[in-house]
Amino acid sequence: MSDQKLVVAVSSRTLFNLNESHAIFENQGKEAYCQYQIDHENEVLQPGFGFQLVKKFLDINKAFPEKPLVEIILLSRNSADTGLRIFNSINHHGLAITRAAFTSGVSPYGYIPAFGAHLFLSTHSEDVRKALAAGYAAATIVSGPVSNECEQLRIAFDGDSVLFSDDSERIYQQQGLAAFAANERNDAHKPLS
Repeated sequence: MSDQKLVVAVSSRTLFNLNESHAIFENQGKEAYCQYQIDHENEVLQPGFGFQLVKKFLDINKAFPEKPLVEIILLSRNSADTGLRIFNSINHHGLAITRAAFTSGVSPYGYIPAFGAHLFLSTHSEDVRKALAAGYAAATIVSGPVSNECEQLRIAFDGDSVLFSDDSERIYQQQGLAAFAANERNDAHKPLS
């Protein structure tokens, strides 16, 4: 087994529901947002859309307590002052997250290499685009119903260009659906490369 662990960087809005405070930021500005976070630093934040995913990543370590396989780090646009509420919530929820960068409003993707992160997860799609453009693995966590029914960590990969070549994808993009379907039928018995 490799000595290297998987390091996943997550944004604070991926981890926690910051909709209320984000609305204050959007409507009243940075100073009002900062004051709100400081005034509410002892109020625990509710889980965000990526909370269960993060928890499941961390649960992998329960099988290997002497040598954790996954580390979650926090990359946040918050400042150190406003980030206290986030760390209080991390502690309340019992999440083993000990490393973080608070960028005071700057896109945090630039900290990915400093932490040795292999994957960056954020609800901020522009940060994800910047991370991808810089050559880092990244994904946008989208809002939607959250199910807690399954304890397994399930990850789906897009086969084209991720696991296999992008030949079929290029045919679709350049020649359309009919050419793509014909190519898939012709190559149905060939192993994917």
